Amino acid sequence: MRFTQGPSVLLKTLSSLLLTGTALVTICSGQTPGSFDGCPPEGNTTKPGLMALNRLKNRTAPPLKTNVNPAITLDSILAPGNDVNRWNPSQAAVITVYVVKVKPGGPETVNCGAADAVHTDTHIEIALQSGDAEGTHHMIVEVTPRIRAMLATKGKDWSTKNLRSSLVGHKILVMGWMMLDKEHCNASENTNPGGAHNWRATCWEIHPVFALGPAQ
Repeated sequence: MRFTQGPSVLLKTLSSLLLTGTALVTICSGQTPGSFDGCPPEGNTTKPGLMALNRLKNRTAPPLKTNVNPAITLDSILAPGNDVNRWNPSQAAVITVYVVKVKPGGPETVNCGAADAVHTDTHIEIALQSGDAEGTHHMIVEVTPRIRAMLATKGKDWSTKNLRSSLVGHKILVMGWMMLDKEHCNASENTNPGGAHNWRATCWEIHPVFALGPAQ
C-alpha cells in the first residue's frame, strides 16, 4: 500500500497528527508521576524483561517528526520473513490501513491486571485490504488507558465502544511508536511461520497509538 496523496498533502497530514500528539504530554493531572490510577509504567510484574516491555507500552511522550521512519508502511511491516530486527522501538510510524476489528484487550500485567474498560487497552486489528478476515494478514495497534484518558480531557472519546463503531471498515491513518511485543512472537506468522495457532502477521505493533485520522 502507498499513500495516495502527494508529498505536500502528506506532510501537512503528518504535521497535523504529530501536533495532535504534542498536546498530550501535560494532561494527566492528579496522578502520581508516571502512574495511572495507581498502576506504574512497568505494570505489576517483577520480571525485568517484561517490566521494560511494559514501560514501552505505557509511553506518554508523543513521537517527534524526527522519530518517524518514512520507510515504515503496512506493506513493509507485513512483508514475510523474520522481522524481529526489522524496526526498533525508538522509531515511530504513520501508516495507512484498513480497520478490520476493534476489541478490548483484557487483563494484562501492563495495566496491573485491570479488567474494566477504562483501564484496559483497545486492540485494533488492521490490514492492507478492507474486509480481510485472515488473522495472519493483520497487524495489531493499541490504544492505552493513559492515552485514552489524556484525550478524554480534550473531549475525544477513544473508548473501545466508540472506536469500534467509528473505525471498523474504514481506511485511516495511524500514528504512534513502534513496539515489538515479544509475548506474541510465537503466534505471529513472520516469526513462527505456519504455526497452527498463529493469529497475527507480526509481533510488531504501533503501541501506543497517539493519533487516528481519515486517510485520503
